[in-house]
Amino acid sequence: MSKPKQTYLDFASHPVVAIVAGVDKDVERGEDILMLGYGLVMMAPLFAPIAPPKVLLPLMALAFVISVCVARLNFLGIRDKLTAALATLDARYDQSLLRSITDIFAEHPKTTLAEGFNPLKNWQRTAKSILGALMINPLWMPIFYALGLQFAEDKQLSLLNRAVIAAEEKTERWR
Repeated sequence: MSKPKQTYLDFASHPVVAIVAGVDKDVERGEDILMLGYGLVMMAPLFAPIAPPKVLLPLMALAFVISVCVARLNFLGIRDKLTAALATLDARYDQSLLRSITDIFAEHPKTTLAEGFNPLKNWQRTAKSILGALMINPLWMPIFYALGLQFAEDKQLSLLNRAVIAAEEKTERWR
C-alpha cells in the first residue's frame, strides 16, 4: 500500500485539532464531489434540445457513476491519511477524542464499489430502479441505480460529517 502524500499533522500546532480540521476539509471536498454529480444531472434538461435521450440518459448515469467513484476514492484517501496521522501521533495526546471518526472508518464502507455496481448483489436497489424505470422510461433504470449508489456514498459522508462535528465539539477548547 502506498503512503499518502500528506497527513493531517502538517498544518496545526495541536495534532488532534489538526486531524479534525483536516478530516473536516476532506469531508467537505467529498460532499462537493457528490453535489457536482447531482448538479450535472440536474443540468441535463439544458442539453435536451440538442441531445437525444439515447445519448443524454447514459451521460446522466455516467455523471453519477464518476461522482460515486471519485467520492469513494476521496473517502478512502481520508481513511489513509487519518491512519497515517494516528500512527505518528504521540501517546501523550488523547486519541479517544478521535474515536467517533475512527469508528466510522471501522464500519464503512460496508461494500466495495464492485459489489455496489453489481445489480445481482443488490436486489433491493435493482428492484427500486426497475420500478422507477417502469414508471418513467425503461432507459432511466441505470440512472436510478447509479442514484442509489450516490445516496449510499452521501449517507456515508453524512455519518462521517456528524462524527467530525462531534470531535470538533470535544476539541473546542484547544482552538
